[in-house]
Amino acid sequence: MKKNKFNIAIVGLGNIGINLYKHLIQNKKNIKKKTNVDLNIKYVSAKNKFKKRKINIPKNKWLNNYIEASKRKDIDIVIELIGGADGSAKKLVFNSIKNGKHVVTANKALISKYGNELSKLAEKNKVNLEFEAAVAGGIPIIRTLKEGLIANKNKKIYGILNGTSNFILSNMDKNKMSFHNVLNKAKRLGYAESNPKSDLNGEDVKSKVQILSSLAFNCFINQSNINLEGINFIDEIDIKNANILGYKIKHLGISEIDKGKLIQRVHPCLIKKDSRLSNVDGVLNAIITESKPLGKSVLQGEGAGPGPTTSALVSDICSILRGNIKFPFSVSYKKRQKIKSLDLSNKYFSFYIRLDVIDKKGVLSSITKTMSKNKVSVKRLIQNPFKKRKFATIIMVSHRVKNINLTKCINELIKKNFIVKRPKFIRIEEI
Repeated sequence: MKKNKFNIAIVGLGNIGINLYKHLIQNKKNIKKKTNVDLNIKYVSAKNKFKKRKINIPKNKWLNNYIEASKRKDIDIVIELIGGADGSAKKLVFNSIKNGKHVVTANKALISKYGNELSKLAEKNKVNLEFEAAVAGGIPIIRTLKEGLIANKNKKIYGILNGTSNFILSNMDKNKMSFHNVLNKAKRLGYAESNPKSDLNGEDVKSKVQILSSLAFNCFINQSNINLEGINFIDEIDIKNANILGYKIKHLGISEIDKGKLIQRVHPCLIKKDSRLSNVDGVLNAIITESKPLGKSVLQGEGAGPGPTTSALVSDICSILRGNIKFPFSVSYKKRQKIKSLDLSNKYFSFYIRLDVIDKKGVLSSITKTMSKNKVSVKRLIQNPFKKRKFATIIMVSHRVKNINLTKCINELIKKNFIVKRPKFIRIEEI
């Protein structure tokens, strides 16, 4: 029998938690209208109870210890907004599900690391584990994969999944700013954390790709063979060169099935200026699915922040209120597949290559000889000499070549005495 009243506990009262609390209070009548259920914020919990917050929370709503939310019989739904894959967040979510509570979370790190175990546990206890807010903020990609694309067989899913890295690359391009200066700007505007390591090195996107892979391909979350590259090495000159060549540089998360094997990768890409993703700028996210019979489908919107995250959290809460008890990863645990994964070694790409060299006789000949040895051929070449410094920058676009061959070629070139800086190479993605 469907319940007509649900009590929830919000654990974690940062910007997201406070925004969610306000929204649920202000929109209580509207939520009831759409779900026919009364929603009541029964309890809250936070690390620092006495921290000044822009909202008055009644004393009787405070829990002395966050873990109480997982134990109290008068709680139906636990909202986990602590963050992090382990520690308090892990303990709260596992305990809540074991005790028959529905769980809504925005915690991508937790889901990517423990999603397989948690989904099995949720099914066993006949409760929901909802995580729409864990990937791409307010973009409803999780529900789209679970429900909207249920008739389709997915082949590939990819996109811009981190607003911080996209903001940096966009500003380097449009405003001709250095990586360092844009990063500082992102911190000032609140788009980047004081320690943005996981945004810049790709770890954030990696977690999201793992979750999307599992949903798109009905498989278990796969932690192996994920190619991971951040944006730390991108210079203004690379942005400029990409434009000259007719491309934009974007940091993409990509998951695809190739000959029955799963390939997951996170890295910068050169994409054509007329690509659907090339003009997705600032903190926006965008995701493209390729499936049959639909074809390509594009979802775009705000990928982070209190507003978008609250939108996704409330969507999950309302789904539970409506009685939609469903499998966390679209199909039951028993029917999810173990798909073997591949690294990028034998996958073919065209590459953007930048070599900073001493400008002297025989250098180009030596480079082409090394490239030929490794089966790397040049489609386009631009040479820019700097006579005053006796240096030159050589820009090349390669024909399609195995990833492993290009890597071997670069490793050999690094050892040459005419190489001034470590060579740069970025894959060109035809999307």
